[in-house]
Amino acid sequence: MAGPLPPAQPPPGPRLGPPPTPRRWRRRPNPLRRPTDVLQAWIGLGLLLAVPAVAPVAGVAAADLAHRHYGDTARHQSLTRHETDATLTEDVPRHPEPGSDEAKLARYLAEVRFTTPDGRTAITRAEVPPGLSADSRVRIWTTAAGQVTEPPLTREQIRSRSMGWALLAAVGTALTGVAAHAAARHAVRRRNLAAWERAWAETAPRWTTPG
Repeated sequence: MAGPLPPAQPPPGPRLGPPPTPRRWRRRPNPLRRPTDVLQAWIGLGLLLAVPAVAPVAGVAAADLAHRHYGDTARHQSLTRHETDATLTEDVPRHPEPGSDEAKLARYLAEVRFTTPDGRTAITRAEVPPGLSADSRVRIWTTAAGQVTEPPLTREQIRSRSMGWALLAAVGTALTGVAAHAAARHAVRRRNLAAWERAWAETAPRWTTPG
């Protein structure tokens, strides 16, 4: 037969104060916490605050520098490159899907003949639309030396490349922060292991020497 029921226990008293927050926890005394643990925590917190603040600044700076660089490049290309008429010397293959959006953007290499700025007749290969027949006229870009080249950079290309450098700068900043945190952890770990070895070298003889 079961014994008498134990008397009811009073409810637990009210909790004294709010639960410790992570910030207050860092301040609580802990004999197992080493100075290097505190240092590593502050390094991680500093990087956590610094990376989101620095990444946008780095992205904007990179975009500005890239925009200036590509803007100067485009202006130089506009002065040194010229669009001229050229004549196809061979038929250009037709696109597998004529009339499609892909066909409108496709370009095939074909042999063309054109007159250089100094009056010479040059024959070279250039990218032309598909489906053209020999003796058709096309427009190509050439340098002052008579070499076929790409057209000058457009505003859209300058903007796209600048945004690409901005993204790379922001991602690079984040990766640098991750690498810095990993390096700090590695350095702190090596320091802790060295301190542990020194402490063990002092303690081990007292434990292993027979009394």
